[in-house]
Amino acid sequence: MVALTDEIKKAMATIKAFPVATASKEGWPNVVPIGFLELVDDETIWIADNFMLKTLANVRENPKIAIYVWGPETKGCFQIKGTVTLKTSGPDFEKMQLTVRSKMAKAPAKGLLIVKITEVFECAPGPNAGAKIL
Repeated sequence: MVALTDEIKKAMATIKAFPVATASKEGWPNVVPIGFLELVDDETIWIADNFMLKTLANVRENPKIAIYVWGPETKGCFQIKGTVTLKTSGPDFEKMQLTVRSKMAKAPAKGLLIVKITEVFECAPGPNAGAKIL
């Protein structure tokens, strides 16, 4: 797994909604804005499934994901890639439900996508655009 740098973690802390991309096993892409995304440690991201349909179907078929990190306050632009494990029960799932419902009481919080970070890429314009940085 890959451990995020302080620069990337600081950038992530400024984002309110993350564009998250998945693809079906046939390669059909899907991108959605995700508000309930939490950096659990330097190598793990939790994403709450509140209203997922295509994203959930995609990760069941193809457990790969990409998360875009950019906003007006960030000091860079990054693409985080990883593999997904879906949880619908257990201590981590219950912890995610408490976190989500503390912010939005009526949220369904019906699943937890655990992302293990595998790669990070530069996505700011310039000579290093697309370069693997982690």
